[in-house]
Amino acid sequence: MTDSTATIELDARLEKHRVELTGYCYRMLGSSFEAEDAVQDTMVRAWRSFDKFEGRSSLRSWLYRIATNVCLDMLNAGNRRARPMDLSEPQHHATAVLKERAEPTWLEPAPDGRVLPDTADPERAVVARESVRLAFMAALQHLPPKQRAVLILREVLAWRAQEVADLLGTSVASVNSALQRARSTLSAADIRESDQAQPADEEQQKLLKRYVEAFEGYDMVKLTALLHDDAVLSMPPYDLWLQGHDEISGWMLGHGSVCRGSLLVPTVANGTPAFAQYHPTQTPGRFEPWALQVVEISAGRIVEITTFLDTARWFPLFDLPLHLER
Repeated sequence: MTDSTATIELDARLEKHRVELTGYCYRMLGSSFEAEDAVQDTMVRAWRSFDKFEGRSSLRSWLYRIATNVCLDMLNAGNRRARPMDLSEPQHHATAVLKERAEPTWLEPAPDGRVLPDTADPERAVVARESVRLAFMAALQHLPPKQRAVLILREVLAWRAQEVADLLGTSVASVNSALQRARSTLSAADIRESDQAQPADEEQQKLLKRYVEAFEGYDMVKLTALLHDDAVLSMPPYDLWLQGHDEISGWMLGHGSVCRGSLLVPTVANGTPAFAQYHPTQTPGRFEPWALQVVEISAGRIVEITTFLDTARWFPLFDLPLHLER
């Protein structure tokens, strides 16, 4: 075997694990871009030290060990991602102030295809999607880094306690203790249940169609009829968030009325439905990126709309067009 052939084969073996490693690093770091950087660093380290890989564990386990160390090093720098609801109280729409917070503050969205590997196991697929929901991701950020790693490896990826202990260089008792503390913290966070994106679910598709019609028609009566009474609207990178029908409709008809005339294009993010929002330009029939809306649904109604406004980052990440013609 030639050196070039060996290199190509090694690259292919490493690349097979990229999506699942990105999902793992995303859950650890809360940032799509940091997760991709962490995985790239993992791949480079693995490639450089492959001759030292003795095969006592699987290649997959070895890569997870490297990725965990990369993420722990990054988290030791003090990074912790949040949602607006984690940092402030809800505002009143009439007196709301748009205050922007700099990076690295906000929990970031992620395209499903970059963080959720294909699996033939329906139960595993459900767990994977649930574990990248924005609400769950925000709760993970409250865990110390090693507890976070233990919980993800044990609860999401279904690793055995001994495997996690070997990866972290600790004991099974320590892993079990960390898992118990992590579960307690997440239980106290009281994460609201949410429905996953289900293209085959006729009722969900009807709800999303009504949402698009109400938003594009800018009919706040129809739109708020689709929301839970305590639904939340937030707009990173601003720390503003609003809760309830009156506050959301008041904002949309006041400061937020600039959204009038927008078009919505369906996509998926974080295991839930999402929309690329395009805003009309001064050129008739031409629309430009305005926001990425991540929509959470619970019991057949919308419970949360997170509107990510930094479209220069999000639209390329989600492979969305940079303009629309109509």
